[in-house]
Amino acid sequence: MDLGIADRWAVICAASEGLGFSCAAALVAEGVNVVINARRPEPLKAAARRLQNINPAVSIKWVPGDITESQTQDTVLSASPMVDILVTNAAGPPTGNYSDWNRDIWYQAINTNMLTPISLIQIVIDEMVNRRFGRVINITSGTVKAPQSELGLSNGARGGLTGFICGLAKTDSLASNNVTINNLLPGAFDTNRLKQTFAQKASRCGDLPERIAMQRRQKIPAGRFGTPEEFGAYCAFLCSVYAGYITGQNILIDGGAYPGVF
Repeated sequence: MDLGIADRWAVICAASEGLGFSCAAALVAEGVNVVINARRPEPLKAAARRLQNINPAVSIKWVPGDITESQTQDTVLSASPMVDILVTNAAGPPTGNYSDWNRDIWYQAINTNMLTPISLIQIVIDEMVNRRFGRVINITSGTVKAPQSELGLSNGARGGLTGFICGLAKTDSLASNNVTINNLLPGAFDTNRLKQTFAQKASRCGDLPERIAMQRRQKIPAGRFGTPEEFGAYCAFLCSVYAGYITGQNILIDGGAYPGVF
C-alpha cells in the first residue's frame, strides 16, 4: 500500500533504537527523508547507516544531542528543509516509589516527557498549517490509560502531554488544514527499554527479570510482546495521506492488555 508520503521530510526523536528507530525505518521504507536524533553519537550514526540500507534513495541526516535542550531542538529541526512529519519520543523516567521523587526529579520527567514535545510542536506547527500538510505523532505510553504505581513519573508527565494534545489537535486551524496530532500508546514491546524496566522491578522485588517478563506476558491476551516493526507500521500509517481524518486520538497498541472499554 502506497501511503502517499514519499519525498516528505520527517524528524524522529530518540531514533537510534527501539520504537523510535522502528518509526524511522517504516517511514524510510515509504520513501520519506528523515532527520534522526538521539543523545549518543555512535549508536545514532549506526542507526543512520541501517536506515540508508533500507532505502538508498532517501536522504538520511543524523543529529546527536539532548533534545530537551533548546539549542539541540533548533539544530535538529533546522537540519530538515521542512518538517512535514514530527515524531516526538524520549526514554521514560525511572521507575520507583513516589516517596523517592523530589521536585528536581519531577521537573526532569515533566521537561523530558511533556514540555519538550510541546516545544517541538510549537516550532513546527505553523509552517505545517501554511503548507496544508502536517503529521505529529507523540510516542507516549499505555500507562496513560492504565497507570502503574511504579511508573508514577511517566503517568504524571505523559498525562499532562495527553491533555494538552487533546485540546491542541482539535483546533480548527489545524484540522481544517490537514495537520493532525495523535498519540501512540505502546504497551509491552520487545525493546531494550522493556528489558530495563523488568530488571529494575526485579531488583526492587528480589526476583529474576525473566520471571517478571513471564508474568507480564501472561497478562497479555496476544500471548506475546509486540515487535518494534509492528509499532513502526502503525506510526507510518498515521503519517500517511489516508490518516487526515484521524486527529487528537490516543491509540493504544498493547495486544489487548488494557482491561477497559474506552
